[in-house]
Amino acid sequence: MTTDQNATPGATRYLVREDGRIAYDVQGTGPLVVLVPGMAELRSSYRFLVPVLVAAGYTVASTDLRGHGDSDTTFTSYGGPQTASDIGALIDELGGPAVVVGNSLAAGAAVILAADRPELVTGLVLIGPFVRNAASAPGMTALFHAMVAPLWVAPVWKAYLPSLNAGTKPVDFADYRTKVVAKLRDPAYGKAFSQTARSADHAFAERRLAEVDVPVLVIMGEKDPDFTDPAAEAAWIGEALRGTVVMVPDAGHYPQAQRPELTGPAVLGFLSSVHTDA
Repeated sequence: MTTDQNATPGATRYLVREDGRIAYDVQGTGPLVVLVPGMAELRSSYRFLVPVLVAAGYTVASTDLRGHGDSDTTFTSYGGPQTASDIGALIDELGGPAVVVGNSLAAGAAVILAADRPELVTGLVLIGPFVRNAASAPGMTALFHAMVAPLWVAPVWKAYLPSLNAGTKPVDFADYRTKVVAKLRDPAYGKAFSQTARSADHAFAERRLAEVDVPVLVIMGEKDPDFTDPAAEAAWIGEALRGTVVMVPDAGHYPQAQRPELTGPAVLGFLSSVHTDA
């Protein structure tokens, strides 16, 4: 596993894995925080959180998922365990340990990593977290898999993103959505996202919840459309992981981008409790 260590701060670097490269960037100095977006998202999903953390004295690594963003599309498998392995390899490369901030599928991956390799993880921030499979009506899984078929995933996801950003939209929502959709229009990236979505089995994370023994912050948008009752789901996760729960008003699945003025201070407060010398 190697990276381009000569890259300038904030420039794209690459972590070499068995089937391809994972794109990431690093800014700042201090205790390590690794930011991991959800599927179909770009690492710039954390564009409003990064400068806040850097200014507060943290080294911040933002990474794309395999097959997403600037990462390669040559990977042969996708999902929570694979993402957990990628995050662990990146922390190894950067000389961790780290607090891992994971959104959606990446939150479940962070749970798996904390259980698998506790020496690498000093804390977890789980945003809009999928750490168990949600109950769904008969046929809904098949319908979702059809929605994310590579042939039409770009226009479908473009139409779906406003609902995922229920409530206050990011100030640059239109521009960010354009960048996400542009990636999905590339057949290789569209296929990688489709494979990720179809491989997303959050039972892997649920089975490991009891093994996690680090401080945990759960951040959930009050309008997150991925959960029938976002507050109840956040409370369940908080209890399962003995963590703190922050509900973000007027936000959906991406409160880090939708309400950064609320999410940023919550993350900073958590980091201060983990790194009392930071």
